[in-house]
Amino acid sequence: MTWELNRRRWTRAINSKYIYDRFPLLHAIILIFEMALMARLTSRFNAYYEERPVLTMMVSNAVLGGLADTVAQSITAVRERALRKNPDSPLDPKDDRLAIEIHELDRKNPLNDRDLIPDSKALPPPFDFERLTRFMAYGFCMAPLQFRWFKFLERAFPITKTAAFGPAMKRVAFDQLIFAPFGLGCFFTAMTVAEGGGRREVQQKLRDMFVPTLQANYMLWPAVQVVNFRLMPVQFQLPFVSTVGIAWTAYLSLTNAAEDVKLPQSAQNSPRIRLA
Repeated sequence: MTWELNRRRWTRAINSKYIYDRFPLLHAIILIFEMALMARLTSRFNAYYEERPVLTMMVSNAVLGGLADTVAQSITAVRERALRKNPDSPLDPKDDRLAIEIHELDRKNPLNDRDLIPDSKALPPPFDFERLTRFMAYGFCMAPLQFRWFKFLERAFPITKTAAFGPAMKRVAFDQLIFAPFGLGCFFTAMTVAEGGGRREVQQKLRDMFVPTLQANYMLWPAVQVVNFRLMPVQFQLPFVSTVGIAWTAYLSLTNAAEDVKLPQSAQNSPRIRLA
């Protein structure tokens, strides 16, 4: 219990620090660490790929997934910071999801009065390490499937000097009509289950989010995949997609988290809730 109390006090202390009173210090530290790790992987990518191609893709995907979620959490933190600092903010204290979740933790693990977080809109949104872990794990586990999918497209529709545009378009069509819907279904299912949801929650998430997200997918990814399949060597196709996917995964992260806050009030009081 002593270690847990110290950890929570330390987390709250560092989480209250901001850069230029806008960007959370903890988010910045994590973001810089992830970017440094990605730079290291990039500098040695060819060597790692030659030795262990699938593992290299898995690690790269995990880091990029974590980077994307960190960006999403940072966007949310900056936005909520601005709202909380505004005295005319439309936020209602009863709808302060951060206060709800932290007080739920405080009830489970009581602290001294001086350690309890007050009901205040000035609370900084904490960094959700569990959510970061989920995104990194998802990217790590999906990489082998994506790797084999790109290999399949390469074999099924070979690009040659005399035939390039046609096979590239066929790859894009197959990718967007088959793998894109499948991938989105896997994402929302995996994230909901990882958050503790059951079959009903998975069905609700897919019903509410699948079609709008797929529509957004078709506004971005066909053009990206044209460039990917037309210009990128096969060993760079997944890293290229994952790099462009930082913005896309950040969008998915915000979308997935935004859907969580639409749960009934009884569910909002559950410790299973995760912050946007």
